[in-house]
Amino acid sequence: MIFTETPLAGAYVVDIDKKADNRGFFARTFCANEFSELGMKPEVAQINLCYNGTQGTVRGMHYQVPPASETKLVRCTRGAIYDVIVDLRPDSPTYLQHFGVELTADNYRALYVPELFAHGYQTLTPEAEIVYVVSEFYTPGCERGLRYNDPKLNIQWPLPASLISDKDNSWDLLADA
Repeated sequence: MIFTETPLAGAYVVDIDKKADNRGFFARTFCANEFSELGMKPEVAQINLCYNGTQGTVRGMHYQVPPASETKLVRCTRGAIYDVIVDLRPDSPTYLQHFGVELTADNYRALYVPELFAHGYQTLTPEAEIVYVVSEFYTPGCERGLRYNDPKLNIQWPLPASLISDKDNSWDLLADA
């Protein structure tokens, strides 16, 4: 695997290192040892699959707080998404800054999301599927969110939002929190 740290410390873009031959290729997409060496949390509590039928769908910006803080490894396995993270670590020099990257079924890229980072994405194609490898069990009482269009975050989504859940559209704005 090829790890590229983002401008938000502890968050990585993870590319595969293809070993190709006349059959196709082989690549490792996860290795607990390699993740640990970089200070990443390699525990796996759940693996989730998300399907989105409509281009422009926005999901997020979700995170969990202690005692159920979670890391995520996010990969698009069908179609394409624009994946975004926001640093919510109060003592971080990049607090409330965000980073976005395109994940596609064709580029095999993943994004490692550290604890206390909000995460969300927008589908760039119809029929997009996303796989999340998550370090903690979903804990509704610890779930939090940010509004995807919060002016304080100023996230530039590639497309107008075509679908968003009522819950995701109702998170408080940072200015009101």
